[in-house]
Amino acid sequence: MRVLGIDPGLGRTGVAVVDGQPGKLRLVHATCLETRAGSDAERLHLLFGLISTVIDEHRPSFAAVERLFFSTNRATAMRVAEARGVLLCALAGAAVPVAEYTPNEVKESVAGYGAARKPQVLRMTMQLLSVDTIEGPDDVADACAIAVCHHHRASLTLRVRGRVRPPVNALDTAVAAALSRLRAGAR
Repeated sequence: MRVLGIDPGLGRTGVAVVDGQPGKLRLVHATCLETRAGSDAERLHLLFGLISTVIDEHRPSFAAVERLFFSTNRATAMRVAEARGVLLCALAGAAVPVAEYTPNEVKESVAGYGAARKPQVLRMTMQLLSVDTIEGPDDVADACAIAVCHHHRASLTLRVRGRVRPPVNALDTAVAAALSRLRAGAR
């Protein structure tokens, strides 16, 4: 599965393309899309073009986008929301299914703790992607973590729905047998 992780922003948007499945993830592409000059309208148009290029080049199966959380600075929150809207529009136009995750969901999925600090999340993201470094500003590392989060969450969702069975080992077999005996005894 190829996932495009996106950490939205008007000035800087982190993007990362991650292939594979949990336990075998590979970082394909990671960069920061920057829109520095011009009016907000021009910058949003530029952002649309930049993300469309990434989508066309990497053909993701899914996109994972950080869900907006309200900050104390309303002006900043509004600009991020506008950028996010443009990104979602480009993804919809390219028929890429979108999943949205809060920062805490990303941290929990990657680091195992929803209140993990950035250094912890970065270390775990690099470890899960088997890379020594993630170049660029924090937005790029955040995009990588968002893509990894979707890989983990999508895999878990499929298992819960019963579409994909986890690998069976001796312990799984013993636990299933014990549960079966308990259920049979309760009848």
